[in-house]
Amino acid sequence: MPPETLFDIEPTSASRPESADRLSRRLSRAMLQMVAAHGLLTAGDRVLVAVSGGKDSYTLLDLLERARRRSPVPFEIVAWHLDQGQPGYDGEPLRAWLERRAVPFEIRREDTYRAVVAASEPGEALCRVCSRLRRGILYAAAQRLGCNKIALGHHRDDALETLLLNLLFAGRLQAMPARYRTNDGRFEVIRPLLGCSERDIARHAVRAGYPIVPCNLCGSQPDRKRERVARMLDDLEREIPNVREVMLAALGNVRPSHLLDREVADAWEAAAPRFPPRR
Repeated sequence: MPPETLFDIEPTSASRPESADRLSRRLSRAMLQMVAAHGLLTAGDRVLVAVSGGKDSYTLLDLLERARRRSPVPFEIVAWHLDQGQPGYDGEPLRAWLERRAVPFEIRREDTYRAVVAASEPGEALCRVCSRLRRGILYAAAQRLGCNKIALGHHRDDALETLLLNLLFAGRLQAMPARYRTNDGRFEVIRPLLGCSERDIARHAVRAGYPIVPCNLCGSQPDRKRERVARMLDDLEREIPNVREVMLAALGNVRPSHLLDREVADAWEAAAPRFPPRR
């Protein structure tokens, strides 16, 4: 579904709409702040940017490439897209866009569509099986292309919705880290857009004219729990206009001594002398 059908792409107030250039600069600034705060990029990195064909991954690739051209720290990026053999798939607009950008890229075809459908029970959400298959193919591509990092397009709203999903439905205090190492230790996965709002990304994507490639697997199924927590955030935002910014700040302002997890408490007790007291 095109992003303009999901969001109001212009402010409803009488104030002058933010220019496309200013919006792009604001997104770039938020991304670079996340990169700096969590050390997501270092000299000599070769980063595989996973491009799904959605608004988030287009924005990530676009902003990272601009940053790469201006950065005093040399790093490389490679765009990578998986053609999953979905019915009605047309990746030519995406290929043409990548060629115009002159970014190194690879489009890989693997018929995971039939594999996902065959491995899923009737009525079962397809995302679990699909993401597992895609992850394996993604890691193999990163290895083959000589990449040490993999960049994903998750944004602030993804992190907050994941936090609420885990808190309310799984009894777990967990969101999305800005960086983590894969279980086999081969790659570091980074999420440079975690400081960017989905609404801003959607507005930017419409103005940039990205050729969105719809997903007929996970994108075709409603995620009712995620939709519910997204509505909760919208409701809260009507009462607390900056609630999403405050919640994101909270993810980086944890008090381990005030939680009930014994492993966390023991680890913090051992580490606390290395850190100054927080107010």
